[in-house]
Amino acid sequence: MPLYARYALFAGVAIAINLGTQLLALLIYQGPLSLMASIAVGTGTGLITKYLLDKRWIFFDKTTDAAANGWTFALYAGTGIVTTAIFWGFEYGFDALTPDGRWRFLGAAIGLTIGYVAKYQLDRRFVFNRSLQ
Repeated sequence: MPLYARYALFAGVAIAINLGTQLLALLIYQGPLSLMASIAVGTGTGLITKYLLDKRWIFFDKTTDAAANGWTFALYAGTGIVTTAIFWGFEYGFDALTPDGRWRFLGAAIGLTIGYVAKYQLDRRFVFNRSLQ
């Protein structure tokens, strides 16, 4: 399978996990700040999923040292700050379009897709670039 297809597949898996976790969180908790809490939980599960898939199957990083893996994950999460802002902006923006938030997950999917396109470039240059580590 070509790299771009594998990356797109993994992005789809991470998006499904992120949005599925958000939905589950919203079903479990509907109190104050429930949307923010669900987005945070979804972001966390999506981040970990995508990191594990990208590390092994996209960037072929075979590092097993705990300190090196911790540094790589920190860099990976760091490049995710900008892309997460894109994703959250789209999700909150689409959520505000209707009183019942029915467009929220469409906005999230669009924001995540845009973010993952940018994230690949950032990760290739700054995270999985062996000359930086």
